[in-house]
Amino acid sequence: EWREKAVRWWDQWLKGRDTGILREPRLDVYLRHSYPPGLTLAEIPGEWRSEPGWPPADQREQTYSLTPDHVLSQTAPPKGAHVLKCIPTAGVEAGFWWGELAVDQRPLDAQSLVYDTEPLREEVAVLGLPQAVLYATSTAPLANWFVRLEDVAPDGAVTLVTGGGLSGAQRDSATDPKPLEPSHVYEFRVPLHFTSWLFPPGHRIRVAVSNALWPMIWPTPYPLSTTLHLGGRDASRIILPMVLPVVPRNAAARPSFSAPEPAPALPGHSTKGDTWPGDFHVERDAQNASTRVTWGGTERTTFPWGVEESREKMIYELADARPAESTVRGDADFDVHVRDTVLTWRVHLLLRSDATHFYYQFVRELLKDGVQIRARLWKAEIVREYQ
Repeated sequence: EWREKAVRWWDQWLKGRDTGILREPRLDVYLRHSYPPGLTLAEIPGEWRSEPGWPPADQREQTYSLTPDHVLSQTAPPKGAHVLKCIPTAGVEAGFWWGELAVDQRPLDAQSLVYDTEPLREEVAVLGLPQAVLYATSTAPLANWFVRLEDVAPDGAVTLVTGGGLSGAQRDSATDPKPLEPSHVYEFRVPLHFTSWLFPPGHRIRVAVSNALWPMIWPTPYPLSTTLHLGGRDASRIILPMVLPVVPRNAAARPSFSAPEPAPALPGHSTKGDTWPGDFHVERDAQNASTRVTWGGTERTTFPWGVEESREKMIYELADARPAESTVRGDADFDVHVRDTVLTWRVHLLLRSDATHFYYQFVRELLKDGVQIRARLWKAEIVREYQ
């Protein structure tokens, strides 16, 4: 129950009460333990630890080089290079945003460049913000780079730990993008999202590199391939923030939390049957090298004053031969039941692109007891500008 600590924090500063919160460690963080890939995990294994500040006193950075033989090595590798053809529809296994559970990454890894450590002899704990440094060239003036940190189990299953991406045009500045020069070797510093993970003995640490992560990220408009340079002066690598895997066994190092309060429920209403965070379905047309991803979810929540229900469906479509022509369609209903009245907010989205523009159309409706009482349409053409 995190809200108990939040209330104590605000009471300390807004009401002038000595709640004791300032005498506690400044950071409570959950160190995740390794778990298999999948979307049905009910509880993430791991343990809480407290830190007096950031970074943790025992944190150290460990650099792993990407080598020509696809190994993550702590020693300097010989020079080499790997060519990667961009597959615009690659990426669905990584999910729709970085913070959700993901399926086995092996299908996506087969479309990426991957680099593994040898099986670990002892536990390795990562806590913080990893960063990848890639030296690469592109055949197109605009390309994206995505780096995923993964856990490879002895049976071959691959769990996504964290990841991040960088637009090549924003290599120096997000506000002043510049095109890439073909065949020029650039340094790309790719920040990965904050993470925690405990790799067990016998597992491998994997780094996977790709130029697409669809449908999470809109694809660049060009067919392209990239070359990743390894070893020597252009040594592509990843920097991992490591900590001691064992939490110090004292009271101060282990925060305590109150049990979560149950959500209030109304008589005659149930939250059973919800599918949130939703289900997705992938349809691949091998003949046309196109992919359609359909995602949908429902949610029902009860409150003392009424019930809220939401239904959402998104459809993503893309063909590998035409990466500029991506399309997203979305439909959603949001119902609020108050006494004998049902208010419905209904939206319809169409977002598509070609080589030069995005085309946006959005319709919003308001219905009362199923009868439309208001509607509005938004339309826009947006220049891509290095997107």
